Amino acid sequence: MGSSADHLLVDVNEIESISGPKFRVRDLSKQADSGTLILSAVRVDIPKGRVVGVIGPSGSGKSTFLRALNRLWEPAPGSVYMDGVDICEMDVVSLRRKVGMLFQLPALFEGTVADNVRYGPLLRGTKLTDAEVAKLLAMADLDASLAAKKGNELSVGQAQRVALARTLANEPEVLLLDEPTSALDPISTQNIEDAIIKLKNTHGLTTIMVSHSVKQIQRIADIVCLLVDGKIVEIRKPNELSEAKHPMALRFLELSS
Repeated sequence: MGSSADHLLVDVNEIESISGPKFRVRDLSKQADSGTLILSAVRVDIPKGRVVGVIGPSGSGKSTFLRALNRLWEPAPGSVYMDGVDICEMDVVSLRRKVGMLFQLPALFEGTVADNVRYGPLLRGTKLTDAEVAKLLAMADLDASLAAKKGNELSVGQAQRVALARTLANEPEVLLLDEPTSALDPISTQNIEDAIIKLKNTHGLTTIMVSHSVKQIQRIADIVCLLVDGKIVEIRKPNELSEAKHPMALRFLELSS
């Protein structure tokens, strides 16, 4: 993967040789207004069709890293490539259709669930049929009977899955998930996790997920990046996190277990 953590990788390069990287990140940095480095020369490859977990202490730059991948902040040219193309050279609207993002709290538009799911395609002049809406809801582990409901009639967990279905309506190649289950109950959390795994298995969707829950990442991720003080210090398989060597990463994992 071309990072300082290369010697810690197990089978990740083998995965990449099969599927090729979706993202190639090189020397990605971001500085706060105070001059503090939020991200410091991050180097990592994200394989296609895998769930990649990003974990680490609060303030380590996890969300900032995620937001660079669809230009919610503007990375330096030459620092983030998707399928070999510098994302700074891509049309930002097209990029965000290809790289959808789900945040901590769902923000639904006014109208029905179906209106929300249809939103993205309508912007491109396409109205999804009821059957297409139902299929997208099913992909987000929701029943088609919810299509006529208003957003304020849903639980937070249901609303988050509607937001996922709305994102999927744009036919993304990548999902960016910024702690999407942190406000959810255990059952809703499991529903989201099940949907993520199903999307990977049935559609080969590349997913990059930030989470504070080590156990959650161990349940659903294929690869885990440990981000500490703005740097990816280790990259491991989920079942090998206990073998982390970096002192701060190890401390984080011990306190999170």
